Amino acid sequence: MASARTTFTLDEELATRARELGVNISAAARQGVADAVRAALAQADREAYLRQPERGDTFWTEAEAWGEP
Repeated sequence: MASARTTFTLDEELATRARELGVNISAAARQGVADAVRAALAQADREAYLRQPERGDTFWTEAEAWGEP
C-alpha cells in the first residue's frame, strides 16, 4: 500500500510522554486514523440504512422455500 506524508499537531506534553514511553507516534497516528475512518464508515452506513431501511422481498422468501427436494 502506498503511503502519503502528512503533518499534524500534537499536544507537546503528550508527544513528550509518548517519546518517553517509546510509543511509535507514526504507528499510533496511523492506527488512530484507521480506527476513525472505520467508525465514520460504520456511522455513514447506519445513517444510510435509517434513511432507507431494507424491506421484505417475497421473492427471497419463496426462493428459500424451494430448498432441496
